[in-house]
Amino acid sequence: MIEVQSLNKKYGTTPVLKEINLTLPDQGVTALIGPNGAGKSTLLGVMSRLQAADAGRVMIDGLDVHQTSNAVLSKKMAILRQDNTISLRLKVYDFVAFGRFPYSQGKLTQEDMEHVDRALDYLNLNDLRHRYLDELSGGQRQRACIAMVLCQNTKYLLLDEPLNNLDMKHAVDIMKLIRRAADDLQKQVVVVLHDINFASCYADRIIAMKLGGVVYDHPPELLMTTDIMRDLYGIEMTIHSIQDRPIGFYHL
Repeated sequence: MIEVQSLNKKYGTTPVLKEINLTLPDQGVTALIGPNGAGKSTLLGVMSRLQAADAGRVMIDGLDVHQTSNAVLSKKMAILRQDNTISLRLKVYDFVAFGRFPYSQGKLTQEDMEHVDRALDYLNLNDLRHRYLDELSGGQRQRACIAMVLCQNTKYLLLDEPLNNLDMKHAVDIMKLIRRAADDLQKQVVVVLHDINFASCYADRIIAMKLGGVVYDHPPELLMTTDIMRDLYGIEMTIHSIQDRPIGFYHL
């Protein structure tokens, strides 16, 4: 499991994470939500060691992420960053194969290639395996990024706003893939989302942040209330149950 213990971080004199304490199991989908500036991406960055905390620590299966070598940590946890712009002109297969680097060190074995093939198949990318990334649509590139993360074959996946710049169809496709990864591959996926209804429909647990702190931590059916949405976002939202899922409706 992942344990976040008394985590604090400032940018200059501005607190961005305030005494964060969380325990995440080793399987399921956990959504991080909240208004802009709540600290969601910063929390994910500290959890994945992309950023350092000022105080506190993050433990993954008993290992302190800031004290553990890259070689060990990269076999436990994989992250998809919010800014995943790819400047190199690579084919999809070669890009996804980068996910095997912690194991192959750049020299793919038969086992590595089998992992790449499985990831391409899982993300429905077989027909695109020989296409260049810059020839793909935004949704196809995002699927390739997630395939690379899956190819790393870690128990924990941290995805920072994977729905950025996607239309509704591709956003739904990505969320279905995230849900399948948790259920079929028995992974814990921690995902930063802006759309509360995607969080409600696909997550087992929603952690709501505001002003650098965790203010709510519930399953969707308990978190999706008019009062909590008003407190989080400052808007009036009505909640309806549709196909046994709480869905929020809001307008100006």
